[in-house]
Amino acid sequence: MQELLAIIAKGLVDDPDSVSVVADAPSEDGTTVYHIHVAESDMGRIIGKQGRIAKAIRTIARSAAIRSDEKIMVEID
Repeated sequence: MQELLAIIAKGLVDDPDSVSVVADAPSEDGTTVYHIHVAESDMGRIIGKQGRIAKAIRTIARSAAIRSDEKIMVEID
């Protein structure tokens, strides 16, 4: 899942070397939180107008997680 999120994020930003994806340990209900870190100048590219790109990233990640029986959340830092 981390690789998928990293590939998506690196394709959207101007500085792909600054992209990192960190996963927290699963919580009590089994949800894993993934944090995407990008350069400050690329934040608008990842979020998109009215959050449309961020919403699309979350949708793709949830779809991939369902295939492997995981519960995930994606946060953009």
